[in-house]
Amino acid sequence: MAGEMDSPAATPRTKKSLWPSVLRWIPSSTDHIIAAEKRLLSIVKTSYTQENVNIGTGPPGSKIRWFRSSSNEPRFINTITFDSKEDSPTLVMVHGYAAAQGFFFRNFDALTKHFRVIALDQLGWGGSSRPDFTCKSTQETEDWFIDSLEEWRKAKKLDKFILLGHSFGGYVVSKYALKHPEHVQHLVLVGPAGFTSEVDHKSEWLTKFRATWKGAVMSHLWESNFTPMKLLRGLGPWGPDLVRRYTSARFGEYASGDVLTDKESILFTDYIYHTLAAKGSGELCLKYIFSFGAYARSPLLERAAEWKVPTTFIYGFEDWMNYQGAIDARKNMSVPCDIIRVPKAGHFVFLDNANGFHSAVLHACRRFLTSDPNAYPLAEGVISI
Repeated sequence: MAGEMDSPAATPRTKKSLWPSVLRWIPSSTDHIIAAEKRLLSIVKTSYTQENVNIGTGPPGSKIRWFRSSSNEPRFINTITFDSKEDSPTLVMVHGYAAAQGFFFRNFDALTKHFRVIALDQLGWGGSSRPDFTCKSTQETEDWFIDSLEEWRKAKKLDKFILLGHSFGGYVVSKYALKHPEHVQHLVLVGPAGFTSEVDHKSEWLTKFRATWKGAVMSHLWESNFTPMKLLRGLGPWGPDLVRRYTSARFGEYASGDVLTDKESILFTDYIYHTLAAKGSGELCLKYIFSFGAYARSPLLERAAEWKVPTTFIYGFEDWMNYQGAIDARKNMSVPCDIIRVPKAGHFVFLDNANGFHSAVLHACRRFLTSDPNAYPLAEGVISI
């Protein structure tokens, strides 16, 4: 028997890869992302429920489909809902570009003491469905995110809620509130993108950079919709190390405020990698929403006069996103608007200075939490301008 097993005729033939094992790509998928999310959220003490919210195959009655797939399979939004006190106001948290809901892992415990916190992965990001992205215009691209968020709201049977968005997520929730103001009690925009256009905010350095060969190459890649995630996928087994270097530098050596613990860094790096390395989908929105330099093609500043929802802007002192856009928008808003700045924090203010961020959110939403107008004062160093 042993001789038969050892003979070539008895040995199953397998096709050998031309690539050595070290060069084989690191896999990622929705399952990998959800598993990495679970590991990361093991840090959070508050219990939560994870669910895939079915948003159907497309917005009813819309001439523009989000998915444009060959099948009518339903799509899902990965959602986590935390345990909360009965009758707590609902806070929906929306992540930014190249991110996912797990980026708020340092905030869930503190915020769930006051809110019913629900965090989601936008369509095409994180553990949500990643349909082929075939939008060809700014309007189509905005509809992709706004309409999918509205179908998610319907599926979750939410009527009114506080809506928080970070960076690109701030742009999305602002556009959502302009279209569906009846559902949004308050907007909390954290370092939001998209308030100014290149025309509104001419940048001398960008003009000079574009004139260089490097600038010309970068501009071409932008217009070709070459995303950082495509580069990461192309690096294969070197991708995780690149993410580790970024995480260690941005939230460690070059952190604007609190650094990640070793455990947080390991789990967060793993989570970031899998969310970025999975199939490209929502990431391809970039060139349709922003021109090179991250200036909005359909700037929110132009619609400030249409604002119907009270709004609070939150920026880190060292946020690369310029808060001047918020100041200019406020001049044309007819609803209450506050701008809060948090020290020892950059663009990821909720990670850099979590306590300062929590203070800003509670102050912004105090009318939903108590009848005392003097409750929830801003923490030391956090300022309202």
